[in-house]
Order: sequence, then structure tokens, then C-alpha cells
Amino acid sequence: MKHYPIYILLSVLLLGCNNHSSTPKPYGYMRIDLPEKTYRLFDSTGYPYRFECPTYAQIVPDTESYNYEPFWVNVKLPTKATLHLSYKQVNKNLTVLLDDSYNFAYRHVIKADAIIESSIQIKDREVYGILYEIGGNAASSVQFYATDSTRNFLRGALYFNETPDYEFLLPMINYYTADIFHLLETLEWKQK
Repeated sequence: MKHYPIYILLSVLLLGCNNHSSTPKPYGYMRIDLPEKTYRLFDSTGYPYRFECPTYAQIVPDTESYNYEPFWVNVKLPTKATLHLSYKQVNKNLTVLLDDSYNFAYRHVIKADAIIESSIQIKDREVYGILYEIGGNAASSVQFYATDSTRNFLRGALYFNETPDYEFLLPMINYYTADIFHLLETLEWKQK
């Protein structure tokens, strides 16, 4: 009779042991509903360029940059994303501007898994450039430059106001990359 508690304890322990091993559940992300794609023309007076941007974007002058210049704008997107656009006039400095764009994109190589370059050539509007798609947990996931090689130079960089988490941000990155391609396809220089 004295050994019954020990037998019961051993029985419970043996019944609790089985060959089934548990696996952790995968990490989940919140569902993000992105708005339907519709576009409107950004053609502000005095700006040397125009393009179509998403109707859900808010375009504001970039007056917060430490080296602000005229015609710099921030395209504020939903989900805490901003496309920073900086414009420079080409004045025998195209090589410097191209090098800067390359260096800004490749500064992210430390955190990037890959950087994919896509050539931009829209001959009828004299828009030429490169789009950089930066994979991995880099601070900026898409950057580009566009120029006519003689007067105009526009550089863009997409940033999220979030800690970089590529798997979480990937649906938004793909969504906004399509908007950036649309911006580049509709970009026109007002000064030629």
C-alpha cells in the first residue's frame, strides 16, 4: 500500500512520454490591405518634371533634409513608407551625380542579400537610368535615378519607417515597386 503513490507517479510519467515531438508555429504577420491602384498627374508649377503618382500618395516638399534643394519632394505612401525624390540640374556634373547614385544604392550591400539593377530607357521622352532593387534587410529597398543626360537628374529612394524585416515588408515593397515603375514610365522633363 505504501508504494501506490510511487506507482501512480511512474504511471503518469510513462503515459506522458510519447514519440511525438512538437514543432514551433511559424511567426505570423498582420494582414495588410493595400489600396487599389489609380494614378493622378503630379505637375506642380515651377517643377522641372512631371509624372503620374498613386492617388493614395501625398506629395510634400522635402524641407526637412539637411541639404535641402528646390524641387525635392517626399511621396508619402500608406504603411509608413516614403519615396524621397531629389532633383539636380545637370551642369557638367553628370559623372558625379551617377557615382553618387551608385554609391547610395550600394551602401546597403552590407545588409542586402542581392542588388538587382534594371535599365530604364524611354527614348521618346529622353528618360534614361537604373532602378536598384535591394533584397534583404537593408534600410532602403528600392532606389533609382533618371536623367536626360544634358539638363535633368532625378534620384529616388524608397524607405519604410520600420525596422527592416524583408519578409514582412516584401508585399509592400513589391506593391510600391510597381508604382515606382509607373512613375518612371510617365516621367517627363519640362526643360529640354
